[in-house]
Amino acid sequence: MINRAGFIAVLGRPNVGKSTLLSSILKEKISIISNKPQTTREKIKIIHLYKDCQMIFLDTPGIQKPRNKLGNYMEQATLSSLSEADLILWLVDESDYLGTWDKYISELLKKTNIPVMLVINKVDLVENLAKVKSIYADFDFINEICTVSAKNNTNIEFLLDRISSYMIEGPAFYPEDMITDRSERFIVGELIREKALHYLDEEIPHGIAVEIEKMKNREDKPICDIDAVIYCEKQSHKGIIIGKNGRKLKGIGKSARIEIQKFLDIQVNLTLWVKVNKNWREKAELVKRMGYKE
Repeated sequence: MINRAGFIAVLGRPNVGKSTLLSSILKEKISIISNKPQTTREKIKIIHLYKDCQMIFLDTPGIQKPRNKLGNYMEQATLSSLSEADLILWLVDESDYLGTWDKYISELLKKTNIPVMLVINKVDLVENLAKVKSIYADFDFINEICTVSAKNNTNIEFLLDRISSYMIEGPAFYPEDMITDRSERFIVGELIREKALHYLDEEIPHGIAVEIEKMKNREDKPICDIDAVIYCEKQSHKGIIIGKNGRKLKGIGKSARIEIQKFLDIQVNLTLWVKVNKNWREKAELVKRMGYKE
């Protein structure tokens, strides 16, 4: 029975492992994972039951200076999470120095009255944990420090125990069988985008978006037909995404189909197209069309 519940904003600079941590907690992939910065573009609510608690994690885009309309949207998605939260997880990695964006986040957190838990991720890579912790010793807004390795599932149970102590007495906010506030179509689109991020060169990924045009189960067979479009910003990028003899697009499709089948628990027939939507990240109306709405 749920006796406590609360919202936890997961904050951090790009590539510290926010989505990996949440996948480790949930034991199911909702947010996409990539080694490229700013993989997460939207605030995604991930709902997890732990003992008598319902924890609603707010997975946010990594904080960076906005460079276009999409960047502005991502920054607002991150900052709005703070106003909803009962607890903030400030996720950092094994670095033994405070980077520009960690400093920026610390300035944000100084201005909030919400409890802050510093979570040092990638602890398996830390050579001198005391030195890493000392970097944050003067931040009196930090309530406590936890160390984890999201990739190796180290100390996840302990972290959840500590998070549960900040939850508020009361009923659940969402049905107990619900794991995210996002639709299956959204998650399918994100899984396709994840595979594209893995396959494509450094200069292309942040210029792509995925739109699900059709997603329908067949009436006569247990098969889900999905038609999706990968949008890019330049004509020259289209050929790179497709690859020689279509090999790269086929690789993206095959890899995405495997992940989608696991998620939907049904056989999937996935068809991908590539289209150019020039400089869509610079145009507010196109950012909204791609699904990134205020």
